[in-house]
Amino acid sequence: MTLRLELIAALKRQLKVQGVTYSRLAQSLGLSEAAIKRMFSRQALSLVRLEQICAVLGIGLAELAIESRQGQASLAELDAESEDALVREPALLLALYLVLNRWSEAEVLARYRFSPVEWTALLARLDRMGILELQPHNRVRLRTARNFRWRKGGPMQRFFQQKLLPEYFGKDFESDAESLFLLSGMVSASSAAHIQRRLAELGEEFDLLMAQDAGLPAARRQGVSLVLAQRPWSLRLFAGLRRTDAG
Repeated sequence: MTLRLELIAALKRQLKVQGVTYSRLAQSLGLSEAAIKRMFSRQALSLVRLEQICAVLGIGLAELAIESRQGQASLAELDAESEDALVREPALLLALYLVLNRWSEAEVLARYRFSPVEWTALLARLDRMGILELQPHNRVRLRTARNFRWRKGGPMQRFFQQKLLPEYFGKDFESDAESLFLLSGMVSASSAAHIQRRLAELGEEFDLLMAQDAGLPAARRQGVSLVLAQRPWSLRLFAGLRRTDAG
């Protein structure tokens, strides 16, 4: 298979991993969905078009080339055993956070109490878990997809809900860098679905901004957590006021 065909195949895998449909890709590129389908069916993508699609996915051509040689999609989530290990070991979880956010070894050792040997050992653990490929001089190549997520109902999600959310909401949102929106109301099923799509789009934009800023030094970036949630909900606070015979 030629390099061009390998790149196109890798691009298709990344589109699938990140959940980017031809329709969404067409909208991002200002093209029709039919034009996108023709490009992929004829495998007629120019270098400029490849770069444009990579920009939508938040990856570079070099990263795509590496992915094309591997012949496999990036890691979208971990297995439950790996997540459980991260929950049990804060140092390992911190190491994952730092490598996902492209911290250099020098930045890590300057900020945190890891020795070079300890940091190397943590990277080796993440390598064995399949999260990254540890290269000479402790350089790493991430194997995770840009939209990497924790498992639904998995150890990390439970840990976040039980341990981290109380800390997150434990103080007031007062500074200009903080926002808290508490919205509740009644909408139709179609409107609820529309809100859910918009939340997903906001999550995707968050991913793209992280990818865009990943090349900046750690000192020029700040840790930001975005909590997005939506569910049909009726407050138990009002339960005693409802008629039992009401529909």
